Amino acid sequence: MKKLLLTIFVVVISATIFAQTNLKIGHINSQELLQAMPESDSAQVKLEKAAKELQSQLESMQVELNNKYQDYISKKDTYSDLIRQTKETELNQMNQRIQQFQSTAEQDLQKQRTDIFKPILDKANKAIAEVAKENGFTYVLDLSAGTVIYHSDTSVDILLLVKQKLGLK
Repeated sequence: MKKLLLTIFVVVISATIFAQTNLKIGHINSQELLQAMPESDSAQVKLEKAAKELQSQLESMQVELNNKYQDYISKKDTYSDLIRQTKETELNQMNQRIQQFQSTAEQDLQKQRTDIFKPILDKANKAIAEVAKENGFTYVLDLSAGTVIYHSDTSVDILLLVKQKLGLK
């Protein structure tokens, strides 16, 4: 019985040591890679342009609401109850439309961000996968994700290899 347990223990330890020696782990900061890619600059400009257009529209709507509100405040004592209620309802509806526009604009901007950056991310991920495969890495950890608490000195930073693969400096 002792020999069986000892044999199992030796096999488990040997398998663990063998498995650990075959691991080759690399790491990369994907945000740094994306910033080095020229496509990211033009994508960011495109996204900022869309954000400015939406912000401009929102500001225009807000100015219109403020003007109508100031007009209402200055004349509210002269309005009959029916007109006052109608004006208040109109102002509330305008405010709701502005809030709805703002919410929809944020969602639209997030969708545009995803659509604009997807090809760039795909290109980066493909290059990372190719470098990892060519260099025999078992795992590549992304340090920019913030979930890697520690990486040892034996982990290889593959950022330069991926930049070379993409033809970046």
